[in-house]
Amino acid sequence: MLPRPAHGPRARRASRILLALAAMAALLSVDLPDAAAVPPLGVTAEAGSDPTANRVGALFAGDLDGGHFCTAAVVHSDDRDVIATAAHCLDNPDTTVFAPGYRDGKAPYGIWKLTGVSVAPAWVEGKDPDEDVAFATVAPAEGGTARIEDAVGGFPVAIEQPDDVTVTILGYPSGDEAPLRCANTTSLFSETQRRIDCPDLSGGTSGSPWLADGALAGVLGGYEGGGAVPEVSYSAVMDDQALELYREAAVSAG
Repeated sequence: MLPRPAHGPRARRASRILLALAAMAALLSVDLPDAAAVPPLGVTAEAGSDPTANRVGALFAGDLDGGHFCTAAVVHSDDRDVIATAAHCLDNPDTTVFAPGYRDGKAPYGIWKLTGVSVAPAWVEGKDPDEDVAFATVAPAEGGTARIEDAVGGFPVAIEQPDDVTVTILGYPSGDEAPLRCANTTSLFSETQRRIDCPDLSGGTSGSPWLADGALAGVLGGYEGGGAVPEVSYSAVMDDQALELYREAAVSAG
């Protein structure tokens, strides 16, 4: 004889609990990232539009019609107006503008002009590749008092990373209209230069942030201007000098 289905208060309560658990599981499955969508280490793919990628943008000559030639990223500061890039990307700061989250010809978070640049004396005097790091302050190109960090957030800055730290790079090759993303474990090329193997990081990715656990641990640049071939890239080791430049930019923003 088959058992009768339960219909009492206890059964109804159990049913409600099961439904609630099922609904919670469905919500969690939506929020969890798709592991298959994240490329394995050493593989370069187009970056999706997410809060991390939106803090990274392209540097243009004059305006969006001028073509993008380097990459930069918003970093945290008290006045919420600082970006980081390679020093060799800021040879013409008066005509350089920044478009965070740039994609397919559009600047969803506006266009920002540079209002100040902090680079090391050794870069100014001799283009020392070990000092190929720069910070700059920005303001809306159209005027106003908006703060870029209020729009997209900013990465903290971290120095003294392990030699074999794993970083994620986001950057804009000059011929692409969306950023690329690649993560891999770094190694020291020298005491002052860090190396990574990531394909397709060609011209235009100079200045791309190297993110270690969500913090800026370097920028693509340094030795050979960041690399002579797209498969191997470099960053000057972020040291006390880089930290001083960051603090200088953050103070000048205030």
